[in-house]
Amino acid sequence: MDNEFFMRSALELAKNGMGFVSPNPMVGAVIVRDGSVIGQGWHKRCGDLHAERNAFADCDSRGIDCSGADMYVTLEPCCHHGKQPPCTDAVIAHGIRRVFIGSADPNPLVAGKGVKILREHGIEVVENVLRDECDALNEIFLHYITSKRPFVTMKYAMTADGKIACFNGESKWITGEEARLNVQHERLRHTAIMTGIGTVLADDPLLTCRLENGRDPVRIICDTRLRIPMSSNIVKTAGDVRTVIVCCAPDADKKAALEAAGCEVLEVPELNGHTDLNALMGILGEEMHIDSILLEGGAQLNWSALSQGIVNKVHTYVAPKIFGGADAPSPVAGCGVSSPADAFMLETQNITRFGNDLLIESKVKKCSQV
Repeated sequence: MDNEFFMRSALELAKNGMGFVSPNPMVGAVIVRDGSVIGQGWHKRCGDLHAERNAFADCDSRGIDCSGADMYVTLEPCCHHGKQPPCTDAVIAHGIRRVFIGSADPNPLVAGKGVKILREHGIEVVENVLRDECDALNEIFLHYITSKRPFVTMKYAMTADGKIACFNGESKWITGEEARLNVQHERLRHTAIMTGIGTVLADDPLLTCRLENGRDPVRIICDTRLRIPMSSNIVKTAGDVRTVIVCCAPDADKKAALEAAGCEVLEVPELNGHTDLNALMGILGEEMHIDSILLEGGAQLNWSALSQGIVNKVHTYVAPKIFGGADAPSPVAGCGVSSPADAFMLETQNITRFGNDLLIESKVKKCSQV
C-alpha cells in the first residue's frame, strides 16, 4: 500500500464533516504502522477536536501506542491556539515518526509554520500528497480564508435545449430524483443558500436541506423592494431557519413585521436598480462569517451574479429533454454580452451522471464585471 492509498482514506474520513465544520476545513487523519491503519479520525464539528486529535483519541481508547508510526492528514496540522490546542503539540507528544500532508494551510496563523515546527522536532514531513484532491475538498475554506468573501456556487437545471422552465413557467421537474438528491447534499455543503424575490413569488420554496440528520443552510433572499409576502413559506419558517432578507431602502413597517417574524433584514447599497452583490458579499463574509453560498436563483439573479463577478463555480444539471419555445426562459437573463470574446469563461472540472441526467461542474475562469 502506498502513500496515496492512505491519503485517500483520510480524504474519505474528512468528507464526514461536510456541513458541520464551517467555517473550518474538512480534515481527515489516518495513523499507520507497518502498512496497517491503527487509528483514524476526522474533524466532526466546528469547535470539537481536530482530525489529528480524534485519531489519537481512537488509538488511546484502545490502548495503542502511536510512537514511531506515520500520520496521513489532508491539511497541514495547526500550530496555534483556537477553540482547540495546536495539533502539532499532539503529533509531537505521541511520538509520530513521519507526517504526510495533503494541502498546505493558507491561514496566516499556520501557513507553513506547522510543518516547520514538526521538522524542528525531528519529525519527517512529506508534503503535497494528493494535493489537488485535498485542495478540491476544501475549495470553500481555501477561498474564504484568503479572501474573507463567500465561495459562490451558481446552480441551475436545464433541458438539452437550454431551458429552465416551459413557456408558461412550469418547471417541476426538469431533472430526476438522483440529481435532485445531490442538490440536497450541496445545500448541506454550503453554509447559505441564496435566491431572488422572483423565485420566492413564483415557487414559494422552503430552501431547506431535506437530508436525514442534515443542517439547513442560512437562507438569503435578494429582495430589493422588500416584496416578500408575510404568508410565504420563507417568512413563516424564519423562526426555525435563519433567514436574511436583503433589500435597499426598506419600508419601516414591513421591515419591523419581518423582524418580528424572525427574519433578519439587511440593507445594502443599490446598483442599477438591484442589490449590490459585491457589497453584500463583503458583509456576509467579513461581518456574518458566511463562507459559502449555493446560488439557486432565477435567470435575472444569475446574470447579476455573473456580471458583478461574484461567482466562483457553476453547477449545470442537464436533463435529456427538450422544451422548446422562443419565450421559455434560459438559465441566465440580463442583456447578455455583446461579443463571444466577452463571454464568461468556464473550465470544466467534473462531469457526473445521475440517472439520465448530467452534472457539469465548472470553475469560473473569467467573470469580469459587465
